[in-house]
Amino acid sequence: MTFAARLFPFLREVGPLCVGIDPHLPLLEQWGLPATGDGAREFGLRVVEAAAGRVAVVKPQVAFFERFGAAGFAALEDVIRAGRAAGIVVIADGKRGDIGSTVDAYGDAWLQPGSPLEADAMTAYAYQGLGSLDGVLDRAAAWGKGVIVVTAASNPEAAATQGARRSDGRTVARALVDDLRDLGGTGGVVLGATVDLADPEITIESLAGVPILAPGYGAQGATAVDLPRVFGAAAGQVMASYSRSILGAGPAGIADEIARTQDALREALA
Repeated sequence: MTFAARLFPFLREVGPLCVGIDPHLPLLEQWGLPATGDGAREFGLRVVEAAAGRVAVVKPQVAFFERFGAAGFAALEDVIRAGRAAGIVVIADGKRGDIGSTVDAYGDAWLQPGSPLEADAMTAYAYQGLGSLDGVLDRAAAWGKGVIVVTAASNPEAAATQGARRSDGRTVARALVDDLRDLGGTGGVVLGATVDLADPEITIESLAGVPILAPGYGAQGATAVDLPRVFGAAAGQVMASYSRSILGAGPAGIADEIARTQDALREALA
C-alpha cells in the first residue's frame, strides 16, 4: 500500500491536523524542562501522548533534537517510536537531499523498516533535480513510505527559485508537483499554507492524489478557514501543520488545544 493510500483515509477519519513536535528552547523552558536531550525527549513524548487518538500525523523537527547531539538523536528515536506505536503517522522533518549513495543512506536511516529512526515519511529537498532523490524514492515505494518534497515554501526569498521557469515553460515548483504526482502516492509536496498557488502556477487539478504537507497554520498566520479556501478540492489531501500555537498551550493545555484546533479544521471542511 502506498503512503497516500494509507494516509488519506486516516485524515478523513481523524482530521487534517498535523502537530509539529518542535522543542524550541523557549518552549522547553515554558514546559519546565531542561534544555537537554532528556528535556527534548520528555517534551516529545508528552506531545505524542496528547496527540494519540486525536491526531493523524505528528511531525518532529529533526533540528531541534539534533542540536543536543547523540542524546538528541536518542531522544528522537524514542519520540518517533512512541508516535508510531500510538498509531500516529510520523513525518521526520529533516529536509534531506543529496545524490547517489548519500541519499540512499538517508532512505535507510529514516524509512527502512527496523531502522532506529524509522518514520512513515520524511521531508526532502530536490533542487538538484528530482532524479537526485531516486534512491530514497525507490526505497519509499518498496516500503510503503512517503517522501515529501519542499515545493512552494512561504518564505519570500524562496519565490525566485520556486517560480523560475524551465525550458519546457513550467515553473520549477509546478514541474515538481507534476513529477511527484506521477509517482502514484509515494511522493508528496510541501506547500506553504500562506502561499498563493497561482504564483508558481500550481493548480488544484495538478495536485490530484498528492499528499500535501502545509506548514504555516497558527502562529504563522494561516487559519482553519484557509484550508478549503487555498486547497479547494485537494483539501482532503492536506496535513495542516500547527506547531507553536498548540505547543504554547503547555503540558496542561495541549490536549484541549489539539481538540479545539482539530474541531475548527473539521468544521472548515464540512
